[in-house]
Amino acid sequence: MATTEKRPLEREAQASSDTPVEKKVKVVDTCDSDDKQNDGDVIENGAASDTKLQEESAENQKKHTDSNESNNGALQSEESCESEKQDNFENSANESLNDKASEEVSNKLTEREQEEATNGKEQDGEAAVALDESSRDSTISTGSASGANTQTAPEGKKRFRVPQSEHIGVLLLAGQHNWDMCGRHRNSKCAERSSEKGPLWTFHRIKDLEGIRVRRVVSHCTAAHTIIITEEGKTMAWGRNEKGQLGVGDTVRRDHPTMIEDLKDFRVVDAACGRSHTLVLTDRGSVFTFGENKMGQLGLGNQHPVIHTPSKITFKEGPVVKVACGAEFSMIITNRGCLYSFGCPEYGQLGNNTDGKYFAHNNRLTFNCELLPIRVSIFIEKTKEGLISPVDNVFITDIACGTNHTIATDSQKRAFSWGFGGYGRLGHAEPKDEFVPRLIKAFDGLNRGVKKVFAGSIFSLAIGELGGLFLWGQTKRAGDANMYPKPVQDFHGWDVRDVACGNSSLVVVAEDTLVTWGPSPTFGELGHGERLKSTSKPMEVSYMEGVHIHTASCGICHTLLIAKDDTEEDRQKLEKFAVFEP
Repeated sequence: MATTEKRPLEREAQASSDTPVEKKVKVVDTCDSDDKQNDGDVIENGAASDTKLQEESAENQKKHTDSNESNNGALQSEESCESEKQDNFENSANESLNDKASEEVSNKLTEREQEEATNGKEQDGEAAVALDESSRDSTISTGSASGANTQTAPEGKKRFRVPQSEHIGVLLLAGQHNWDMCGRHRNSKCAERSSEKGPLWTFHRIKDLEGIRVRRVVSHCTAAHTIIITEEGKTMAWGRNEKGQLGVGDTVRRDHPTMIEDLKDFRVVDAACGRSHTLVLTDRGSVFTFGENKMGQLGLGNQHPVIHTPSKITFKEGPVVKVACGAEFSMIITNRGCLYSFGCPEYGQLGNNTDGKYFAHNNRLTFNCELLPIRVSIFIEKTKEGLISPVDNVFITDIACGTNHTIATDSQKRAFSWGFGGYGRLGHAEPKDEFVPRLIKAFDGLNRGVKKVFAGSIFSLAIGELGGLFLWGQTKRAGDANMYPKPVQDFHGWDVRDVACGNSSLVVVAEDTLVTWGPSPTFGELGHGERLKSTSKPMEVSYMEGVHIHTASCGICHTLLIAKDDTEEDRQKLEKFAVFEP
């Protein structure tokens, strides 16, 4: 209500510039009687003082008239008449001005009363809303048709909702779907007994998801499992599950997308996958975790080896708006731009200024893991000479985790990196590990910031503030590494919207096409077909031209896309894709 003070203040200034008020103004206000009575006393005292001054002026004028009468009798009558006219004119003008000023003061007080009454009503309304919210049950009721849902906010706090993706469409899959074979040098016993067909060398629609529109799909460069978030905020999972990373209550792999029943009453907006663990974010800023927990990567305060069902993190530092996972660690961002980490501290990947190493009994090397979210509070800048200075006013907005490193951006479009520095994946022109977030100098400066960052197993990417795609680290196992960010010339002038990073493969969503590349061995995740299994240079997926892709995500050896299906034309284009039935 700050804007309502402006007009009364202007009126007060106008009243003070006019002739002093003579009339006594009666002040009545039930909201603040003491203050209003004081205002009335001030006005009355001012009027009395002004009346006294006018009486003294009239007396002096009368004396002056008597003196003139003794000197000139002829002029006495004329001056008396003129004096009387002047007095009448001044009194009339004073009364008019006093009436006007009194009316303005009354209006000012009336508006002040109305303003305070309005403030009182609004405060009462907010209190009523808070009371109503605090009295509701803590469960969420979600309508499957409308997507509407309700949930109680914490007592004394306003309701909060995490923004959800507005891009909804059909899910497409390419790559390895025999999950027991993903990332293995030799087949497991389950894979050897399996009679499944080989990888999908081109993108397919999924039979189990016919009629289901997808809002978000998530995997990781070390993960052989996938999390799907539907248009209504329901959560589905499928893939490898030996550590309970699917959250379905057992350790049996799922070849078909399966609903996570324990999350059916929550509206989920985002998720993150590690090697064998998963984080799920609800629209109220709560985080649920499940899967492997040997290193405390679930943030539950313990190191129970496996958690089979979703468990809520106890976190009182505010609603969470973003989650991310490395192989065996996790990151969360709050709505205040604060960053928290938990899990394995190896290579300094938690950003808490330590790698957590220590020797246990029998000289066995182990790690002091963080079992609960811990604040990442130190951000630094380092010169070529090695001088270190702190970076202030950091409000984290986005984050991406590789296997053992992390890239983050803040509200000023600066980029920071920390963790394992091998092969230049941190972008600091040196392969050293960083234990706290360090500013990437290549993105520091006017019009040199970043919009979004991405992390693969041993490389990183960023979309520049003015466009363009930058890459650093190593994408070829036998090739040279980029020790600092370099522009990918193939995308000069392109509108790059999204990037997905696999173990060694890259997928770029740009314009109305899809570009992929990656060295051998690959398992169909590039989508170029069986004749072109791998490529070291970016190549467009020819049959994807004209198909609008919203977002992409890569697992260790599979790629997932969300394709637009808003119009009849979009749906006709998607009909040409074969349907995969596991």
